[in-house]
Amino acid sequence: MSSSLFAMPAIPQYLGVVKDEPKAVSQFVATDPQTKQNLAAFNSQAPGITSPQQLLKNYRVLNVVLGAFGLSSLAGQTAVVKDLMTQSPTSPTSLAVKSGNPAWQSFAKTFSNWTPAPFSSAGTMSAISKNYMTAQFETSEQSQTPGLGNALYFTRTMTSQTTLPQIMSDPKLLNVVETVAGFNPTQFGALDYNQQVRLLKPRVDLKDFSTPDGIRRYAQQYLATLQIAPQPTTTPASTLSLFGADSTTKGILALFA
Repeated sequence: MSSSLFAMPAIPQYLGVVKDEPKAVSQFVATDPQTKQNLAAFNSQAPGITSPQQLLKNYRVLNVVLGAFGLSSLAGQTAVVKDLMTQSPTSPTSLAVKSGNPAWQSFAKTFSNWTPAPFSSAGTMSAISKNYMTAQFETSEQSQTPGLGNALYFTRTMTSQTTLPQIMSDPKLLNVVETVAGFNPTQFGALDYNQQVRLLKPRVDLKDFSTPDGIRRYAQQYLATLQIAPQPTTTPASTLSLFGADSTTKGILALFA
C-alpha cells in the first residue's frame, strides 16, 4: 500500500481494500520482511512438528499458527493452548466448547487430532499461511489508520458469527459493535460480562449482519464513529476480561474448574 493511501480518511481506504483484500495482502507481504521471514520459518519447520508438545516449544511456528486463527493474545497462555489441543473439541467439558468462542473451537478442531499431524496436510499449511498473511496485513493497517484493521477483520469474520456471545468473545468484533452502539470501550471493558450483555442486547440487531452489504455498512459506520470520537490506542482486552474477569461462575476461570 502506498503512503498516499495511508493519508486518506479511513472510509475511502476501507472501500479501496475491501473490494479485493487478497490483492492488498499480497502487495503487503511482498514488501514486509518480517512476515516473509515468519512464513519461511513456518513452511520449513512446521512439517516436522508431530505433537502438541513440539508445537508449544516452537515459538515461531506457534505464533504464526495462533495469528492465523486470530489468537495471538494466547501466545503467552500455554495452559490454554495446550488444553485446546489435547481435549476433544466436541466434548461438553472441553475448554473449547465451554468458552463458546468460535476461534478457539476452530483452532481446537484443527489441532486436537495429531494422527496424522495437522501440518502433514497441504491444505492446512496453505490455509494457515493465507490466514496469517491476512492477519499481519490487517494489523499493519490498524497501526497506520486506527480502526481500519478492525473494520476489515469485522467484514471478513462477521459472516460466521450468529450470536451476541460469539461477537463478545472476540475483542476486535466487540470493539466494532460496542463503538457503533455508542459505548466507550475503556469504560465498557470495566464492566462484568453480564452487565455488558444487558447493555449491548437492546442496541445490537443481528439482522444488520445478515448480508455482506449490511456488514460493510456497519463497518463504515464504525469508521465514521471513530472519525468523530477517536479512541486511544490501547492493548487489546485480555482473555479474562472478555469472559468476565470477576469472581462469578460466568468468568473464564470457571472453565478450568
